[in-house]
Amino acid sequence: MKLAAIAGSLRQGSLNRQLLELALRRLEAGGAEVDRIELRALAIPFYDRDLEAGSGLPAGAQELGRRITAADGLVIASPEYNMSLPAVLKNAIDWLSRAKPVPLRGKTALLLSASPSLVGGNRGLWALRVPLEVLGVHVYPEMFSLATAHQGFRPDGELADEALGRFLRRIIDGFVRITSAHASQEKQS
Repeated sequence: MKLAAIAGSLRQGSLNRQLLELALRRLEAGGAEVDRIELRALAIPFYDRDLEAGSGLPAGAQELGRRITAADGLVIASPEYNMSLPAVLKNAIDWLSRAKPVPLRGKTALLLSASPSLVGGNRGLWALRVPLEVLGVHVYPEMFSLATAHQGFRPDGELADEALGRFLRRIIDGFVRITSAHASQEKQS
């Protein structure tokens, strides 16, 4: 199984990157191949219909589309900005929606968030579900939000709360089962 992984935060030391890496270590240990996509490196400009009309999809958006097309599923860890998703992530989704065929259509996705708040960024994940589902992504029903995340990791990168660690493993295992079944079904079609 091949997965595309995206952090919705550009900051290298973000709590969401830390949570994403924890999830990816578990997925790779289970045999998944992971493509870590850096939105900053793709340098995708803000969506502009005039830009699209003049020169089509920018190179970064095309590259993002190719990499997502090559994956069976997505793992996204995103912060919550003002009860919604970050502009950089929404912008990438908006550009992908303009590609034909839409690279996101038919993919599965696991959504994660980490925040120093008591809500853990969960409201942002609900906002992120909307454009993904509109574009045909099968978002795994259970999401994982780590509240008070600035205190949520041990020095080795694992979760400090063992019960939360078991919960995250259960969610990841369920996502792997669904994504594997979905990818197998797609290959038979």
